[in-house]
Amino acid sequence: MSEAIPSTRPALRHCVALLRLHLAAPSLAAAKQIHARALRAGVPTSHPLLAKHLLFHLAALRAPPLRYAVAVLSRLLPHGPLDPFPLNTVLRIAAGSPRPRVALELHRRRLALPDTHTYPPLIQACARLLALREGECLHAEAAKNGFVTLVFVQNSLVHLYGACGLFESAHKVFDEMPVRGRNLVSWNSMLNSFAANGRPNEVLTVFWEMLGVDFAPDGFTIVSVLTACAEFGALALGRRVHVYVEKVGLVENSHVSNALIDLYAKCGSVNDARRIFEEMGLGRTVVSWTSLIVGLAANGFGKEALELFSLMEREKLVPTEITMVGVLYACSHCGLVDDGFRYFDRMKEDYGISPRIEHLGCMVDLLGRAGRVEEAYDYIITMPLEPNAVVWRTLLGSCAMHKKLELGKVAWERLVELDPGHSGDYVLLSNLYAAVGMWADVHVLRKTMVKDRVRKNPGHSLVELRNSVYEFVMGDRSHPESEQIYEMLAEIAERLRREGYIPRTSNVLADIEEEEKETALNYHSERLAIAFALLKSLPGIPIRIIKNLRMCGDCHVAFNLISKVYDREIIVRDRSRFHHFQGGACSCKDYW
Repeated sequence: MSEAIPSTRPALRHCVALLRLHLAAPSLAAAKQIHARALRAGVPTSHPLLAKHLLFHLAALRAPPLRYAVAVLSRLLPHGPLDPFPLNTVLRIAAGSPRPRVALELHRRRLALPDTHTYPPLIQACARLLALREGECLHAEAAKNGFVTLVFVQNSLVHLYGACGLFESAHKVFDEMPVRGRNLVSWNSMLNSFAANGRPNEVLTVFWEMLGVDFAPDGFTIVSVLTACAEFGALALGRRVHVYVEKVGLVENSHVSNALIDLYAKCGSVNDARRIFEEMGLGRTVVSWTSLIVGLAANGFGKEALELFSLMEREKLVPTEITMVGVLYACSHCGLVDDGFRYFDRMKEDYGISPRIEHLGCMVDLLGRAGRVEEAYDYIITMPLEPNAVVWRTLLGSCAMHKKLELGKVAWERLVELDPGHSGDYVLLSNLYAAVGMWADVHVLRKTMVKDRVRKNPGHSLVELRNSVYEFVMGDRSHPESEQIYEMLAEIAERLRREGYIPRTSNVLADIEEEEKETALNYHSERLAIAFALLKSLPGIPIRIIKNLRMCGDCHVAFNLISKVYDREIIVRDRSRFHHFQGGACSCKDYW
């Protein structure tokens, strides 16, 4: 290794001291100035002490310069075996940079023997690249070298497997860690792995386990758990977490408060979302405003969402791209076509936000829902960005809604090119064929799905009662109280008939007898969920249901009447929006 000649040692010590001093407020300009001073004093970059502190300073920057760090590291290479510290520092910089693959490339060169800090940045790089195979090789290598039992290596592996969709592998690594050996990062990594893979039930299980061993969560933990409750529609569980948050004082954390707004909005409890927003006071951020705007829009309170956006503007806050998606969504779901175009123009002119495909898709939806399907098509073919599958799918949905067969076929052809095999597109086209009475084409399309092995996403509904979440699928008889549920369904059907209910059999995508269609409609998953909820909950208690698909028109009519006949508030969150049924009417005003 290079040694500083005696006359340069004072300069070396001075430069190292300066680098340490500037660590309190690191800057690239300061690092370069100190580096230049060292070179002018005759201290080479290859001196291990200078390189070590220079790299440490670079790593402390908000956006460490990878090219500069690699250049410093390269000056050390000709001078004998490399110490792990500078290499690990550069690996850490590379793993967090826009070019994480550089970390893996450096590791392949075997520039130094690995130590306890070598594997976490490498595994992090694999997680960012979703490079599962390379990550598994690093897992095996860390085990071979005796580092796999280190908590920070295990945490990285949990994150890697979660990022790559292997939440079971992530949980296996987590389970192999001694309970007392886990740190906060361990718990948060496991929670995030489940949350990222759509496993809200497991998120909640791990959270209660965490509290059971007296491990205090932080804001990141709570955000993960509240997000899981929101996705699961688990309002009662979310309220329990909220009570805990207030008890330990985490409610002052803006990220936690924003997650609470999102929770209540996604569970259809808009008043609670508003209350959290108001209680934040001066702690409100753009994310807070955006969360409530999007929540109001999704719950059918489009005008209130737009009023809130106007208030946000008066507060001189600058909306983000996501804020504008919420504003356009509100216009779309309330039929405010002219307002939608006005906000779209203002987005560009007043805030300099270049339209993204999400904004353009909202405009297509805005026109399509309003029945202006031909205009929606013209908008697509003239839009400045290449329309993606979501945009064409939106048009196909509008065609099915308004019986526009020829344009629907055009949208279908584009979808076959862009996203072949998407089951939802087959369902939309089936809806269109059925709406115009083309039953033979419905049957041909179903045969094509079987031949091409396209599996339809099965509809299911969730309902939360007494801190437990119950799931139902169409015609489900797996529940231990199935007999009582179906008896309740029969009672509901009879009471609705007395109110003048006539089933919309056009919502059944099969050319079968009317009586069979009525039976099929009565066994939809949301009907089973509402029957179970009416059986098991006290009178007057609101019922909340989440459905993974769009609610059919017949169930919408039925739920309107159920809310009146049984005097219940019913909140349904389907794939596209919320429906608040009360007193025989829905918040969407049948515009959905």
